[in-house]
Amino acid sequence: MTRRSRWLWVTPACLVVVALSCGTAGAAEKTKVDRATKQVEQGAKQIGQGKVGPGFKEMFTGIGHTIVEGAKFSGNTMGEYFKKTFGS
Repeated sequence: MTRRSRWLWVTPACLVVVALSCGTAGAAEKTKVDRATKQVEQGAKQIGQGKVGPGFKEMFTGIGHTIVEGAKFSGNTMGEYFKKTFGS
């Protein structure tokens, strides 16, 4: 893999890591999101080291975990909001 083609993979991976760490850290339970974000970072580092296949697998698994944990937290938060607002 040439140096130029490696950067074509590393740059989007780094952007994904930054977006996930900024966007979801406040939206979901901190420990679970941090764990998933670390998994994304590890995958991005593997891609940067030339291990594209395992790196993408690790990175997208972390992205999936981040989405799931964010959705769980958002659902709980919305449920609590409606209970307080409309009183069940």
